[in-house]
Amino acid sequence: MASERTKIYEEKMTKTISSLESDYGTIRAGRANPHVLDRITVEYYGVPTPLNQVGNITVPEPRMIQIQPWDSSMIKAIEKAINMSELGINPGNDGKVVRLIFPELSEERRKELNKDVKKKAENAKVAIRNIRRDALDTFKKMEKKKELTEDELKELEDDMQKLTDKYIAEIDKKCDDKCKDILAV
Repeated sequence: MASERTKIYEEKMTKTISSLESDYGTIRAGRANPHVLDRITVEYYGVPTPLNQVGNITVPEPRMIQIQPWDSSMIKAIEKAINMSELGINPGNDGKVVRLIFPELSEERRKELNKDVKKKAENAKVAIRNIRRDALDTFKKMEKKKELTEDELKELEDDMQKLTDKYIAEIDKKCDDKCKDILAV
């Protein structure tokens, strides 16, 4: 009975973890990762289109991303979209492909990125705790309406705390892994 009632809250917590992973994917460490381009859109015949839908994105070298547009007239639009993004990398092209060369990160930049990673982790933890609070509020209201017994309420509260602890630990691990990845020279 308890697991059915906590299931929707666990799904919300899982979505929070997925969102954090997605955010971490856009933070570039020293190596080129095509996911840093996920949020960039290009004007394609007047329609904002995700970059990965206008060309082929590859990583031919550890610090280079190559974008080969299916329509070579898109090169200027792709370069403009990358320059307008917060990526901080100037694209280059040879008329056929757009290349992004990722410089080695300075120690200062690595520390900034680490702060950003930790901030995103803290925001995810707050979201998890808010989900727990919402669940507990719902369960207490159910107990007041006599839909739950006191023992069932206690069991649900314990289950929610265990779920919260589990997902907070997962966030900490993902944060530590990303920080190590950024600090690896």
